[in-house]
Amino acid sequence: MLVDSHCHLNMLDLAPFDQDMTKVINHAKENQVSHLLSVSVTLEDAPVLIKLADTYPEVYCSVGVHPNEYPGQIFTSQMIMALANHPKVIAIGETGLDFFRSEGDLTWQRNRFEHHIEAASLLDKPLIIHTRAAKKEALDMLRHFSLNLPNPPKAVMHCFTEDWDTAKTALDMGLYISFSGIVTFKNAVELQEVAKKVPLDRILVETDAPYLAPIPFRGKPNIPGYVRHTAEFLAAWRNEVFEEFCLQTTNNFFRLFKLSHQV
Repeated sequence: MLVDSHCHLNMLDLAPFDQDMTKVINHAKENQVSHLLSVSVTLEDAPVLIKLADTYPEVYCSVGVHPNEYPGQIFTSQMIMALANHPKVIAIGETGLDFFRSEGDLTWQRNRFEHHIEAASLLDKPLIIHTRAAKKEALDMLRHFSLNLPNPPKAVMHCFTEDWDTAKTALDMGLYISFSGIVTFKNAVELQEVAKKVPLDRILVETDAPYLAPIPFRGKPNIPGYVRHTAEFLAAWRNEVFEEFCLQTTNNFFRLFKLSHQV
């Protein structure tokens, strides 16, 4: 079985599924996807995603604020923790730094990331890290602030698109690397080479649905069941048995997010 380690269920277009989330979940199951992590990008997402997670045993969720949302606004660790103390909330994020879509003095982004790191430490929940045009500073910040915490959080670099040097730095820090449908694109040559080198026990797979659908659905809305196509590509590209790749990446998910069940 597989896990979609990063999707946004509340953003999906449910029209093809008769406005029924159950059909989305069932489609995922039909494609060997046993569990899904639905990720917050705003604090307003949290109660919606928690309700979904309470409704569907296969669904977990996170609490956090994307680095590009609410420019200039700081979200404290207390604000995050107030929403994250729920058994189906298994992560903090997505969070991080994005200097591509935000401009000017981005001190607020750095401060926000620091508060997310602190919340993850205090709650003992992993971080889901988003970086764009900020790969070095994001890892430097995580390393620096983790040194001052009694319980440094684990983390995953979601939708990884960086080079091998960045991947190696993250791996040396104990982070996991998550690959989305981007790795299946024909022009993702450098990323595909990175995907060959990442140890199997540190890989996660994700859709980032409704975005970044893999080949053969590129350009169309993404859904959790499509994570199977990314997993099939990666297993073939790495010359690994698909079933073994699924087993290991699923166990990686349960280990990182501190869930008791493993397959």
